Amino acid sequence: MKADDLQNAPKLFAENIKVGYTPEYFVMGISSGAQAQFYALSPAHTKRLIQYLEHELKNYEEQHGEVTAEWNPNVISPVQRYNPPSEGS
Repeated sequence: MKADDLQNAPKLFAENIKVGYTPEYFVMGISSGAQAQFYALSPAHTKRLIQYLEHELKNYEEQHGEVTAEWNPNVISPVQRYNPPSEGS
C-alpha cells in the first residue's frame, strides 16, 4: 500500500469495536453509526495485528508524546443499544 492510498482512502470513525472468538478464529466488528464491518482473523494473524498496532503506537508516541487512555468495558457509548456489563456480572 502506498502512502497516497492511505491518505486518499475514504475513512469512517470507529465508534465501537467488539471482538469475539472461537478456537479457530477471532471475529472483530467495527461500527460507525448504523454501518458495521466484520473481519475474521486467525489467532496468529490477530497476534500480528496487535504487534503491528503496538509498533505504530510506539512510533506515534515518539513523534507526538504519550497517549493516555484507560480501557473500561463499562463505558456506555452514545450509540450502544444495551447496558455494558457491571462488576460481578
